[in-house]
Order: sequence, then C-alpha cells, then structure tokens
Amino acid sequence: MVQIPLSTHSHEINVPDHDQVPVRGTLPDFQIWLNDLADQIIAGDPISRSEALALTQQVNTQDEIMLLCQAADRVRQACCGNIVDLCSIINVKSGNCSENCSFCSQSSHHPGENSPVYGLKSPEDILAQAKAAEAAGAKRFCLVSQGRGPKYSSPKSGEFEQILATVKQILSETQIKPCCALGEVTPEQATALAEAGVTRYNHNLEASENFYPQIVSSHSWRDRIETVKTLKNAGIQACTGGILGMGETWEDRVDLALALRELEVESVPLNLLNPREGTPLGDQPKLDPYEALKAIAIFRLILPKQILRYAGGREAVMGELQSLGLKSGLNAMLIGHYLTTLGQSPEQDQAMLESLGLEGGEAPVHSQS
Repeated sequence: MVQIPLSTHSHEINVPDHDQVPVRGTLPDFQIWLNDLADQIIAGDPISRSEALALTQQVNTQDEIMLLCQAADRVRQACCGNIVDLCSIINVKSGNCSENCSFCSQSSHHPGENSPVYGLKSPEDILAQAKAAEAAGAKRFCLVSQGRGPKYSSPKSGEFEQILATVKQILSETQIKPCCALGEVTPEQATALAEAGVTRYNHNLEASENFYPQIVSSHSWRDRIETVKTLKNAGIQACTGGILGMGETWEDRVDLALALRELEVESVPLNLLNPREGTPLGDQPKLDPYEALKAIAIFRLILPKQILRYAGGREAVMGELQSLGLKSGLNAMLIGHYLTTLGQSPEQDQAMLESLGLEGGEAPVHSQS
C-alpha cells in the first residue's frame, strides 16, 4: 500500500499498488512523491486507476496543481521529447448532421446559432486549404465531415470516393499528410482509406462509457470503440480523445483516459468545451483553467507515450494560461481554425512554442508496450 502525501489536507488515501514509502506534510514532500510517481511511469510502470483517482481527489490547490503539472511535464519530456506535433483541420461538410451530440452545433436536432451549413467542399477548395496549412507549419491535415459516417451513406452519393480522390491529390501536390474524420466506416472502407494514403483517422470517444449516454443517444459509445478497432485493424493510426468540461466527473475523465490506454491509440486530442449557443450544453460553464491543467496532467500520467493534443477550446478556456498546457504534459496542438469556431493565428502559436523552448513539427509515434 502506498499513501499519497498530503500538503494541506487532514486526511490520507491509501492506494493499493506500489511499494513506496509514504511521505506526509509539506508541499516539498508532496513534490517528492509526485517525482517518484513520474519516475515510476518513465520506467514503464503504468499508473493504476486507484492512483489516478487519488490524484484527482487530493490535488486541489493551485500550488498542488502546478507541482502535478511539473511531474507530467517530466514524463512528457522523457517519453515524447520537445517536438510539438502540429496539425490542422478542415470542415469539408457542415451542418444538418443526423446525430444528436449535445456539444455540437452542427446537429439537425439542435442547430447552433450561426453554425455553417454546406455540402461537401470541392477538391480544389480542400487542396487550397491543405497547402495553406502546410505553409503555416502543420504536418498533418484532417478532412472532417459531419454525419454518422460512410458506413451508412448511400453508395450512389459518391462522396466517400471523392474524399479518397482528394486525399490522393493532397499527397501528390503537398508534403502534408492527410488524415480523415468521417465517422463510422466498414472494414472495406477502412482498407480503402489506407490504400489511398490515410495513415491516421480521428474518431473521438468524447467521454467515458458511463457518461456518454448523457451527451449522445443516436449512437453508442461501443459503436465508437468498434470503429477505432476497425481502423486500427486496417493499419491506420487512431487519433482518439474526448471533450473535457461537459459536466463529467473526475472518475469519468480517468475512465476515458484508461479506455484510450486500453485501445492503444496513438494520438489523443483533448478538447475543452467552448459551449455553443443553441446546443443542450450551451449554458454549461467553462472549465476553470487550473482544472483543465490538472486534467491534462493526469491524462499524461495515464498516457505517457501518446501524442497528447491541445484541440478545440484552448483559447476560449485557457486564456492567458494557454501556454501552461504545453508545460503540463501536452506535446501536440491543432493550429488554425476549428470546425465551427476560430482559433488564434499560426504565427501566435509558433511564437508561443518558441517562448517555451519547444519546436513545432511531427511528433514520433512510440510503441505503447
């Protein structure tokens, strides 16, 4: 049994896993314990669910959160290095979505205020944005479409085939790597994507299995899991994460991270909910920036080798503390605009990286074993 040391609390929590000597008392004592935990993770001994939950319960003050972030940053440096993976996305088809995701303004069930609605963009428009993303420093470019996925599309639509052709065109005319986020696919469609040159596919779990039914009912969490497995079976890397700040508990956050670890996904986008007017979560209060930092750090401790990505909402939620996320375990970020909201300029992102001593590029994918 290991006791997590407490800096300002009057109680202790026992964690059944690692044979460490418990320390109790001051912030320096707390820092020593966190450093030991980081060493354990760097050495390849994964954090347990009980240890992760203990951290969520006991790390509360800003000082404690910053010590946790320092430990997570050590893990990031040791396991991932100082390259920050840069990618950009394009909304190739927007609005009138059949699904009822409570956070999304593209749903036909609750269209958000000022959410764009348009059909599949032309290959020329998509290629032009791919070239612009490459010029801005992005190494990957993700084609994102609304809807449940090509698995349910009419064979007569031709949209999936058009996207495959556009992927090939991007590969022939740029050095950027095209990714896709199209929703659910069949094994045959996953193979077609791989053969076209798609090496990474975004399909988020969004939340824990327990919390998921509270935000989506038009498809299941297990549907998401099966799609990720289908893509990985086709040799495509999984870019799979979620959204923080939808009303989930800390236990939900830990369980999401553990599900991602079990799936052995390669890239994990962490979105911070930026509530959209007109959606069921439109009145949800934004996360406190320090709560977001605490969550980011815990995700890194659970997922030491994954590419952990700042995604939507970082500017709106983090504000002036945005750069701290990149010193709390993150080693990737989206640059440019998001699906229905604007992001800060790539020039601002590059300046932020330079100020932190980090380098934008393409982060290597490490074996999860």
